[in-house]
Formats: sequence, C-alpha cells, structure tokens
Amino acid sequence: MCSLLKFAFTSFARSAGKMHYSSGVNIRLLPSYKCSFEDPVQVTVSGLKPQQRVDLRSEITDDNGLVFKASATYQADASGQVDLNRDPSLGGSFTGVEPMGLFWALKADVVSCKFTLTDVTRPALVDLECVSDDKVIAKITNERHCMTDGVRRIPVAEGRIRGTIFMPPGKGPFPGILDTYVFRGGPFELRAALLAKRGFAVFALAFQGYQDLPKRADKFHLEYFEEGIDFLRQQPEVNDQKIGLVSISKSGDLALSMATFLPGISATVWINGCNANTLVPIYYKDISIPPLLYDITRAKITPSGLLDIVDVMHDPMSKIGLPSVIPIERASGNFMFIMSEADRNWQSAYYAKLACDRLKAHGKNNYELVRYEKAGHFIEVPYMPFCLANFHAAANQVVLFGGEPKAHSEAQLDAWQRIVNFFKKHLAAADHNCRSML
Repeated sequence: MCSLLKFAFTSFARSAGKMHYSSGVNIRLLPSYKCSFEDPVQVTVSGLKPQQRVDLRSEITDDNGLVFKASATYQADASGQVDLNRDPSLGGSFTGVEPMGLFWALKADVVSCKFTLTDVTRPALVDLECVSDDKVIAKITNERHCMTDGVRRIPVAEGRIRGTIFMPPGKGPFPGILDTYVFRGGPFELRAALLAKRGFAVFALAFQGYQDLPKRADKFHLEYFEEGIDFLRQQPEVNDQKIGLVSISKSGDLALSMATFLPGISATVWINGCNANTLVPIYYKDISIPPLLYDITRAKITPSGLLDIVDVMHDPMSKIGLPSVIPIERASGNFMFIMSEADRNWQSAYYAKLACDRLKAHGKNNYELVRYEKAGHFIEVPYMPFCLANFHAAANQVVLFGGEPKAHSEAQLDAWQRIVNFFKKHLAAADHNCRSML
C-alpha cells in the first residue's frame, strides 16, 4: 500500500510539473513547464539566499533506459534569484550564459551512445533539480511534447509500404513531405511529428529493419519509395502537386535519387549525405546505379580509442567512383544541402560541394548550401542530445561521428528553422493556423 501511495504521489508531482520543498526555493519554467520538444524554456530559481551558490542538474532517460545528465553551478543575485537567460554558469557541463545549457549539454556516462526517442505519443521528461550542500532543495519536470494537440498519428501498412503519417489539425490541403532516416530501422517519428506541427503532412517511411521489412536491404528499388510518395499524395488532406523530401546520411543519396528519377519532387533537404549512391545498388525501371564502396583499411583509431572512418569511402570523382554519382542535374526541384565540416562519418562537406558544383556546371541555380564548421554528423531536431560516437551498422562497430556539443546544438537550432522555411518556400504555404503546443 505504501509503495502504491508513493507511486501515486510521484506520478502526480510529475504531471503537475513541479515538486515543492519546505526550503521555500522554487524552480520555474517559462512560459510553462510544458512545451514542444523543439521549443526553449526559460529556467529561473527563486527563494535562495543572496549570493548563494547552487548546482542546477538536469536528467532525462531515453526509450532504451539510458540516462543522460548535465549540471552547472550558479550564484544567486542580491534578491536570491538565478535566471539562466541572464546568469552565467560558473562551472560544470558548460560555462557562461547558456539559457538552454541544461538541455543541449545532456550526455550519458558512456561515450558511445545515441539518445533514442521512439514513442512520440508521450512527452520526453526532463527533471531539473536545484542542489545545495548535496541536498535537493527544489525540483521541476519539463514535459517536452512531441505532438501538438490535433496532430494525427496514422500507422501505415498498405501493400508493402510501412511507416507512419503525421497529419496536421484541420482539413488541409497540406504540403506533403516524405521523411527517410536509415539509422533508426523504423521511421524517425520525432522529426515527422514536429514538422506536422508546422503544417506539413509528413510520411515517415520505413524501408528496412522494421516490422516485416528486410532487416538490412542488399539493394533498393525506387519503386518502393514511389509507392510511399503516391500513398501520401492520395491522402485527401494532402496537396498532391508538390512533394518534399527530408533525409540524412545514407538516406541523403536515396533522396537525391528520388528527386532525380521520380516526378513531382519539388524540394529536397539533404543532411550530411553523399552525392553518390552508396553501399548497395539502386534500381528504377531500366536504370541502375552501382554503389560507391569503401576501403576499411583507411580507417584510423583516435587517441581516445574510437574508430574514425571519415576517409574510408572511395572518392566519387575517382574512376571507380564516377559510375555511382547521381545525375541530380536531371531533377526539376530545389535542393538544400546541409553539411557539417566536423562530420567524421564521411566527407559530407566534400560531397555537398561536389553536388553543388555539378548543378552549377549544368547551369542550375536550384540549390543552397548550408555549412556548419563544428557540428557533427547527426543534425536532427532542436535540443536532441549530442551524439559523439555510436555503433555503426555498416562498420559493425562503434565509430566517431564528430562535432562539438555546443556548436552542434546551435547548428540543430539554425538548420531546423532553415528546413521549415525552405519547405514553406518551395511547397505550398503551410497552414499557419496549426497550433503550438500549449
């Protein structure tokens, strides 16, 4: 009975967003303890003694049970308040004025890990504590919601296609986007759900390692992706005239192939991908493109013991690489190439330049290039915890993905807004009546 009461109290305290302590110290999150996953919050502490030093700690547990933590030391002002929008961290996971430092600095104790969030139907919970003399004197929970009120999550198992559609509130018509993400196996629903909040109908399409799909494909047929696009177009709420694509890494060259060979692709976002078809052959009708392969002997071990594979892929401009280059000059739509110069998965900055140079050489100006000097490979949604290294399916071991946490977080913030604006510009105007979370 006591354990049930304890569980009930904890659940109530989390749902209420804060837990009160007799110390009189309070943590506040503005404008609310509830927000969208992509939104910042203002963290303030009140009720402290003038000039009192405290530690602020944050913690989140991902869907694999891995715990990510951050901490920073602050000194209260003369009125006993700390405001992270104003006050600098004096030490800890970061220093200086970092309003969202307790979020972007979250990391696990193990180096080789990637934050996993697969269930978008419930909020991600970030616990924040104020600690003095090793005692917790205030605590609050930030509910970071993945889905805006009214967004519909629609699982898809139609014929051979698998995935999830996220539909904005209202009747539409909404611009359609196909989201492909090779690392997850299944669809990357968080990005799709947050784009639906912005007024886009997004189909997060799975293509391997999900439900009854092959665990790992040894070839790709664009007809499968074409079926996914056609299914999205057939939804009554979707504007079927223009379709966008968003992709990352290996999915990037899949998106380039779709934009090149499939009709009606108006806008393609490519994030740290390659300009050539990689790893497995791709087919479409009577067209085939061989894969760009790699030489694992060019891998290196870093001083910290991680595998660095940035140089293992063959050069797309070499004799053996050229047949794998995707003829993107045939595409009629627009491209946004987002690349990180500190990416250690592969030479995405070089590949982005090659893609832009190819378009320019064919008299095309349908592209824009976005560069981030110190970001790593996984540029995803705002406030997604940074991934320095993780298991790589192709290498079959842990590899270095590169980047610096703060710079990477800033890149994710900047890239996200650029992506949204790019799709609004080149697809139909998004529904501005789509409501923000709380």
